Amino acid sequence: MISRRQLLATATGVAASLPFHAIAGAKPLRYTSFVDPMIGTGGHGHVYPGASLPFGMVQLSPDTDNARWDASSGYYIEDKSLLGFSHTHLSGTGVGDMMDLLVVPRIGEVSLKPGTLEAPEGSYRARVSHEQETAAPGYYSLTLPDSGIHAELTASARAGLHRYTFPAGRPAHVLLDWQHGAREDVYKRPVVYLAHMERVSNDTIVGTRCVNQWADGRILHFALKVSQPFDSLELFSKDERVDGERVEGDCLKAVLKYGEGLSAPLMVKVAVSAVDIAGALNNLTHDIPDWDFESLRQAADRAWESELSRIRVETPHDQDRKIFYTALYHAHMAPTLFCDADGRYRGMDSAVHKLPTGRNNFSTYSLWDTYRAWHPLMTLIAPERAAIFAQNLIDQGVESPYGPVVWPLQGRETHCMIGWHSDSVIAEAIVKGLPGIDVQKAWRLYKELAFKTSTSGLDAYRAQGYIPADQEDQSVSKTIEYCHDDWSMAQIADAAGDKPAASALRLRSKNYRNVFDTNTQFARPRLKTGAWAEPFDPRGMGHDPKVWWDYTESNSWQATFGVQHDIYSYMALFGGDAQYEAKIDALFNASSDLPSDAPPDMTGLIGQYIHGNEPSHHIAYLYAYTGSHYKTQARVRMLLRSQYRADPNGLAGNEDCGQMSAWYILSAMGFYPVDPVSCIYVFGSPLFRRVEIPLANGKTLRILAPQTNEANIYIQSVKWNGKPHSRSWISHADLMSGGVLMFEMGPKPNLKFGADKAHRPPSFTVV
Repeated sequence: MISRRQLLATATGVAASLPFHAIAGAKPLRYTSFVDPMIGTGGHGHVYPGASLPFGMVQLSPDTDNARWDASSGYYIEDKSLLGFSHTHLSGTGVGDMMDLLVVPRIGEVSLKPGTLEAPEGSYRARVSHEQETAAPGYYSLTLPDSGIHAELTASARAGLHRYTFPAGRPAHVLLDWQHGAREDVYKRPVVYLAHMERVSNDTIVGTRCVNQWADGRILHFALKVSQPFDSLELFSKDERVDGERVEGDCLKAVLKYGEGLSAPLMVKVAVSAVDIAGALNNLTHDIPDWDFESLRQAADRAWESELSRIRVETPHDQDRKIFYTALYHAHMAPTLFCDADGRYRGMDSAVHKLPTGRNNFSTYSLWDTYRAWHPLMTLIAPERAAIFAQNLIDQGVESPYGPVVWPLQGRETHCMIGWHSDSVIAEAIVKGLPGIDVQKAWRLYKELAFKTSTSGLDAYRAQGYIPADQEDQSVSKTIEYCHDDWSMAQIADAAGDKPAASALRLRSKNYRNVFDTNTQFARPRLKTGAWAEPFDPRGMGHDPKVWWDYTESNSWQATFGVQHDIYSYMALFGGDAQYEAKIDALFNASSDLPSDAPPDMTGLIGQYIHGNEPSHHIAYLYAYTGSHYKTQARVRMLLRSQYRADPNGLAGNEDCGQMSAWYILSAMGFYPVDPVSCIYVFGSPLFRRVEIPLANGKTLRILAPQTNEANIYIQSVKWNGKPHSRSWISHADLMSGGVLMFEMGPKPNLKFGADKAHRPPSFTVV
């Protein structure tokens, strides 16, 4: 008699060899249909719902606000009024910027005031109903209830196309607000300067502005063309009418008037360039040579379909499919293209450079967030793209007057967050063998950072082995993250042949020991005298209200688990694996109370685990290193279910340019990179019955978990290409070789899986 298990094994073996569409059904899947761009537009997600291409330079999206934290992307779904549609947006960041060139379609009297959420009366704000709103990859539409104007948006790589259908017989106009997007500058400087707008013809307007904002000194040019010449044009500075064809100065606006003669939809196409107006005009002609809105929309849909099909999942749960493909969609919002169609771009040195044919330059690298899971995701599903990004970071670091980049945005260094985690991205690319990485160029750049750069507490870090809290803010987080930088730079040095430097950096990457208090078993701020700063509260942000936090968007609970690269040596400081495991338990079981000065980023709390911010993202996987892998399985499945929902308030915290989504994507597939540079993935609890990833080498990776469901969250056993796999981890090289990773799942934990020391994940080594 054939057992049920034998039948199941035979069935899944056959399934693993079949094309994915044969399993999913005969009808071709449209992955774009699973995406809901509204997920993350509420809560603290900070995403925008508008039209863009994967990694596009233009993000054409509606703006409801540009003044508060939860509208950092320009849009918040709880807002009841709309300002208009602008062309550049940030996806899920905790700081606001961009929103260049607001376009406002209107009927009736002209109003130049943007108004406020609290007082929209008498302004160009329009009441909005989300029931009359549609968002899909590459397309957005909205009907404004008061005016009846129907707005539609789509985009190419460097340009956006609007289509406005105005009610017949009503005087129509289009307002351009070139001041929009600029928040009040903390230094009280002019926020927008060197700005101008001018008429080129009765269907074309161009402009330039430089902005003192997060990306300080950011320069952008635009070219706008309309499908029907305007009857008249009025230019304004500080809401005062300016005669002539050109306006310069502050608070610039323009009004394109049409009267009552618009019988057909009005289309507006806008391209941007950081180089010059000629570049913007060329981008406009290159990207959108005609007025075929439907053709451009379909091209955008095809581009998104191509990217979303890089991972194919099978699940009976529509909500899970929606969450997954929306996460994959959000994972393709950044970095953003930042070069013109002719290959020119404005570099980190403010100079204009020309790229070789076939090369591109990118921007919007949220590295403190994305080195953890987003870049590892790209090395798996799009290694050719991951290699381009890694080399681009090397090139930008060479260009930058500040050296290796931290958080580059449109040719400017924002200096946001701590560490230099571009080194992790580059090291990961090198050790994973991605093509085209200039190792010697990278090491020349990072060797300076490793041994000579003196900013941000590095001198004290080198001399004392830690950063004193009474000399430098965020001292504990910086010390721990500089350790991972050292570990990453050691791999770059090794690859470049500088073995002495690599050895020195590996040794220095153990400096985390100097901020760990063995008595309290917490990572703590330490003074320049060597004494621990008192008083100490592991939930607190810092020891001195006159000095900023000792931790970066976290507290001691999260920072204590910040060591990603040398876990077994770190574990020994706790007294061994049992004590380390108990400390992880204590984190998840602690009170979720936070002090009043906790930053708003610290969201998604489970005990003192904070899924809404990145320092916690690897922690659930640390149980694997203690031999209690079943606890990783339980925690990961709980996080997948509790921290992600198919709802506008569906993200636990800021999306952060794809990192929040990358955690979900990798974890739902069944694994996660605790230390990306080590080239291993720790198993979690696979959410889907079947995942298929076509690899760049022509092979296919299939991940099967046929019994997984709400009850069966625990791994019973694992097979890799049909052979038993007793380790609780798998290497990047194995995954990239293609094959079948099979999880047998059940309702009760298999305490033996991953318990043996030989089967636990390696650490402080590259596999």
